Amino acid sequence: MPPRGVKQGTKRGRQYEHIKQGELEQGASEELAEEIAARTVNKARARAGESESVSRTSLDDISSGRRGGLRSGTNRDKGRTYAQLYNEAKHLGIEGRSKLRKDALERAVDRKKS
Repeated sequence: MPPRGVKQGTKRGRQYEHIKQGELEQGASEELAEEIAARTVNKARARAGESESVSRTSLDDISSGRRGGLRSGTNRDKGRTYAQLYNEAKHLGIEGRSKLRKDALERAVDRKKS
């Protein structure tokens, strides 16, 4: 079932089904595949101006397709982006987050979560 506001048979509906099917083929659970597909489609809708509300990271962050292309087939760490870590730190109330580099920010967020 595509996310709210996305009708089956439309471009975004087909995109959702395609992403979900790909995740299932890679061994993801049904629930995780649906979540990844919905998040990807929602981000694409926000970037294209098709959704009612938009988060800052949906517009400022690199697109989902570009990120997947940059992170696939490399030996680099494929973890969270700096913007994602910063937002998590903000929600967790970590002070001094703006002065931290990505690696330090990641450690601080992981420490706070556990």
